[in-house]
Amino acid sequence: MFGGTNEGEKMKTIMVVDDEPDIRTTVKTVLEKNDYNVIIAVNGDDCLKKVEDGEKPDLILMDILMPGTPVKEIIPKLKGIKVAYLSAVRTSEAEKEDLLKADNIVGFIQKPFDINKLLEQVKKIVCE
Repeated sequence: MFGGTNEGEKMKTIMVVDDEPDIRTTVKTVLEKNDYNVIIAVNGDDCLKKVEDGEKPDLILMDILMPGTPVKEIIPKLKGIKVAYLSAVRTSEAEKEDLLKADNIVGFIQKPFDINKLLEQVKKIVCE
Protein backbone atom coordinates (compact mmCIF):
# COMPACT_ATOMS: atom_id res chain seq x y z
CA MET A 1 0.00 0.00 0.00
CA PHE A 2 1.46 3.33 -1.06
CA GLY A 3 -0.82 5.60 0.97
CA GLY A 4 -1.46 9.27 0.50
CA THR A 5 -1.25 9.92 4.24
CA ASN A 6 0.97 9.34 7.19
CA GLU A 7 -0.64 9.07 10.58
CA GLY A 8 -1.85 12.50 11.71
CA GLU A 9 -1.36 13.99 8.22
CA LYS A 10 -4.27 15.27 6.14
CA MET A 11 -5.23 13.27 3.07
CA LYS A 12 -3.60 14.53 -0.12
CA THR A 13 -5.99 15.64 -2.85
CA ILE A 14 -5.38 14.74 -6.48
CA MET A 15 -7.40 16.18 -9.37
CA VAL A 16 -7.67 13.86 -12.38
CA VAL A 17 -8.35 15.78 -15.61
CA ASP A 18 -9.08 13.55 -18.59
CA ASP A 19 -11.77 13.45 -21.26
CA GLU A 20 -11.78 9.63 -21.25
CA PRO A 21 -14.30 8.31 -18.68
CA ASP A 22 -12.49 4.96 -18.20
CA ILE A 23 -9.16 6.69 -17.46
CA ARG A 24 -10.85 9.02 -14.94
CA THR A 25 -12.60 6.07 -13.26
CA THR A 26 -9.52 3.83 -13.17
CA VAL A 27 -7.18 6.50 -11.81
CA LYS A 28 -9.79 7.68 -9.29
CA THR A 29 -10.37 4.12 -8.00
CA VAL A 30 -6.64 3.37 -7.70
CA LEU A 31 -5.89 6.64 -5.91
CA GLU A 32 -8.85 6.37 -3.52
CA LYS A 33 -7.85 2.80 -2.59
CA ASN A 34 -4.47 4.27 -1.64
CA ASP A 35 -5.83 6.97 0.68
CA TYR A 36 -5.96 9.92 -1.69
CA ASN A 37 -8.91 12.28 -1.97
CA VAL A 38 -9.79 12.55 -5.70
CA ILE A 39 -11.50 15.32 -7.65
CA ILE A 40 -12.54 14.64 -11.26
CA ALA A 41 -12.57 17.14 -14.14
CA VAL A 42 -13.54 16.30 -17.72
CA ASN A 43 -11.25 18.85 -19.43
CA GLY A 44 -9.01 21.85 -18.77
CA ASP A 45 -11.90 24.30 -18.57
CA ASP A 46 -13.66 22.13 -15.96
CA CYS A 47 -10.40 21.89 -14.01
CA LEU A 48 -9.92 25.65 -14.05
CA LYS A 49 -13.51 26.27 -12.95
CA LYS A 50 -13.15 23.86 -10.01
CA VAL A 51 -9.91 25.54 -8.91
CA GLU A 52 -11.49 29.00 -9.25
CA ASP A 53 -14.46 27.72 -7.19
CA GLY A 54 -12.10 26.85 -4.34
CA GLU A 55 -10.76 23.33 -4.95
CA LYS A 56 -7.13 23.11 -3.79
CA PRO A 57 -5.56 19.90 -5.10
CA ASP A 58 -2.04 18.96 -4.04
CA LEU A 59 -1.48 17.64 -7.56
CA ILE A 60 -3.32 17.71 -10.88
CA LEU A 61 -2.90 14.75 -13.26
CA MET A 62 -3.82 16.20 -16.65
CA ASP A 63 -4.19 14.73 -20.11
CA ILE A 64 -2.58 16.84 -22.84
CA LEU A 65 -5.11 16.49 -25.67
CA MET A 66 -8.70 17.24 -24.67
CA PRO A 67 -11.63 19.21 -26.08
CA GLY A 68 -11.97 22.85 -25.02
CA THR A 69 -9.25 25.36 -24.24
CA PRO A 70 -5.79 23.96 -25.08
CA VAL A 71 -3.96 22.62 -22.03
CA LYS A 72 -0.98 24.91 -22.71
CA GLU A 73 -3.33 27.87 -22.09
CA ILE A 74 -4.76 26.32 -18.89
CA ILE A 75 -1.42 25.51 -17.21
CA PRO A 76 -0.32 29.16 -16.59
CA LYS A 77 -3.66 29.81 -14.86
CA LEU A 78 -2.96 27.04 -12.33
CA LYS A 79 -0.17 28.93 -10.56
CA GLY A 80 1.04 27.33 -7.36
CA ILE A 81 -0.51 23.93 -8.13
CA LYS A 82 1.70 21.01 -9.15
CA VAL A 83 0.67 19.47 -12.48
CA ALA A 84 1.84 16.19 -14.00
CA TYR A 85 0.80 15.26 -17.51
CA LEU A 86 -0.92 11.90 -17.86
CA SER A 87 -0.99 11.26 -21.58
CA ALA A 88 -0.84 8.74 -24.40
CA VAL A 89 0.55 11.40 -26.72
CA ARG A 90 3.92 10.33 -28.05
CA THR A 91 6.19 13.35 -27.97
CA SER A 92 9.69 14.06 -29.16
CA GLU A 93 12.22 15.14 -26.53
CA ALA A 94 11.95 18.74 -27.83
CA GLU A 95 8.13 18.70 -27.54
CA LYS A 96 8.31 17.13 -24.08
CA GLU A 97 10.84 19.77 -22.98
CA ASP A 98 8.49 22.49 -24.23
CA LEU A 99 5.53 20.94 -22.38
CA LEU A 100 7.53 20.64 -19.16
CA LYS A 101 8.94 24.17 -19.09
CA ALA A 102 6.18 25.80 -16.99
CA ASP A 103 7.22 26.17 -13.33
CA ASN A 104 4.32 24.13 -11.97
CA ILE A 105 4.82 21.11 -14.29
CA VAL A 106 6.37 18.37 -12.19
CA GLY A 107 6.18 15.28 -14.36
CA PHE A 108 5.01 13.33 -17.38
CA ILE A 109 3.31 9.96 -16.93
CA GLN A 110 2.94 8.00 -20.17
CA LYS A 111 -0.30 6.11 -20.89
CA PRO A 112 -0.78 3.22 -20.76
CA PHE A 113 0.74 3.30 -17.30
CA ASP A 114 1.59 0.67 -14.74
CA ILE A 115 -0.59 1.28 -11.66
CA ASN A 116 2.30 0.81 -9.21
CA LYS A 117 4.50 3.24 -11.15
CA LEU A 118 1.64 5.77 -11.25
CA LEU A 119 1.27 5.48 -7.46
CA GLU A 120 5.02 5.78 -6.92
CA GLN A 121 5.19 8.94 -9.03
CA VAL A 122 2.14 10.50 -7.37
CA LYS A 123 3.50 9.80 -3.89
CA LYS A 124 6.94 11.18 -4.82
CA ILE A 125 5.42 14.39 -6.25
CA VAL A 126 2.98 15.13 -3.41
CA CYS A 127 5.60 14.44 -0.75
CA GLU A 128 8.16 16.85 -2.27
